[in-house]
This record gives sequence, structure tokens and C-alpha cells, in this order.
Amino acid sequence: MTTDLMLCLAGCLIATVLPKILPLTFLNGEHLPPLFKKWLDCIPVAVMAALVGSEVFFYNNTFNVSPTNLYLTVSIPLVFLAWYTKSYFITIAVGLGLVIAARAFGLAA
Repeated sequence: MTTDLMLCLAGCLIATVLPKILPLTFLNGEHLPPLFKKWLDCIPVAVMAALVGSEVFFYNNTFNVSPTNLYLTVSIPLVFLAWYTKSYFITIAVGLGLVIAARAFGLAA
């Protein structure tokens, strides 16, 4: 292998590993201020909202907030399910089941 390729691989390794290891090493949770801990608790919800939000509001590659939007229609009861169970797994599993059922019964395109 050439030196350039080795340097590129080393740079990729550093760019991938450091952001994952440094927070675990230095922010072990014992010495964090309570306000910072409270702020860190919001990160999973924010990430999930960012991932799901674009999928819910864009249906068939267009922005759609009408009842014809299957994903938006299914997401309404899922908000309450997620709040009640506080479980990502259950919410995602039920959501997938509802979308599959809607398509199987011809309720969606």
C-alpha cells in the first residue's frame, strides 16, 4: 500500500474513533453538572425526531400534511404510544405493523 492510502486510512480511523471514545472517556457521568446531565437526556429524543420528522411529513416525495399521508396518519397514535410506553422498540414495531396492515388492506398507495 502507498503512504497516501495509509495516511487516509489513519485519518479515517481517527475521525471515526475519537468522537466515540473521547466522550466516554472524559464524560463518565460522575462529575457532570446536573444541568448538563438533564440536557444530555434530551439528545435521544432530538435525534429520533430528526430522523422520523422528514419521513412523516414527506409522502411520495412531496410535502403532505393531509389524511392521505399514510405515515402522518399512522404517526398520530404512535405519539401517544411512545409517550405511554417510553419505548423506541415498541413504538417502531407497532408503527411498522400499522403501515404494513394499512397497505395489506388497501388503505394506502
